[in-house]
Amino acid sequence: MKKSAKLLILLSVSVSFIFTACHKEGIGGNSSVSGGVFHHEKPIPNAVVYIKYGATDFPGADVTTYDDHTTADANANYEFHNLRMGNYYLYGVGWDNSISSTVTGGISVKLKYNKSYPTDVPVVE
Repeated sequence: MKKSAKLLILLSVSVSFIFTACHKEGIGGNSSVSGGVFHHEKPIPNAVVYIKYGATDFPGADVTTYDDHTTADANANYEFHNLRMGNYYLYGVGWDNSISSTVTGGISVKLKYNKSYPTDVPVVE
């Protein structure tokens, strides 16, 4: 193989790596995060779980600043899939019938490439 062909291959691989490594958090990947929403170990069915891309700290209670959301099922389970690797913050909002009160809370999670992460979202009064 000629030196110029080797250089062209090396350049192509390098450029490809740079573009794939620069993707920011968000959809378009092969990772997922899922779990339950719990208030003191009690499942909170139908809670809404919000996700903020690229966040490690609590972004605040204004849910309009979050990037996406999902509603937990009747067993309090939620899932976000097709995420890229990176940092995310999950924020849950639900209603605890046993105390007749809204409960909220969150947790940060770091996703790696092509992995599924079980992560429960703790909520408090």
